[in-house]
Amino acid sequence: MLVLIILLVSWLVFRGIGAAGVHALASWQDSARYALVVMFVFTAIAHFNKMKHDLARMIPEYFPRPLLLVYITGVFQLLGAAGLMLADFRRLAGMCLIALLVPMFVANINAAKKGVTLRGRPPTPLWLRAPMQVLFIALLWWSTRA
Repeated sequence: MLVLIILLVSWLVFRGIGAAGVHALASWQDSARYALVVMFVFTAIAHFNKMKHDLARMIPEYFPRPLLLVYITGVFQLLGAAGLMLADFRRLAGMCLIALLVPMFVANINAAKKGVTLRGRPPTPLWLRAPMQVLFIALLWWSTRA
């Protein structure tokens, strides 16, 4: 849920900055893209701090080396966030991040089934996580199109 709040608040802040005259944030689409950058950097950080072990427990057992997968997905999120900021890579970064969100949702489903906690708290319930994932995908698609 915190991820959604970070996304929406940063989107509104960026749009306000754009309305104040900053050309790079002059549209809702541009502001959404930068908000997604903030969101992916925020979530990527969790892949490298104490939370990495919680994230590793979310990964289904049939995947080997879950902690390595946590590190890899964290790097992919950072690379995707950087790509969203570069016009030449924006569309590719958006498609790659969409492709990354699909298996990450599988990990969320697994976490819900197993009752995995994140920092001692249950993860976002699937009834809320599923529409959030659709929102993230839709915003990535929309904000990376000219």
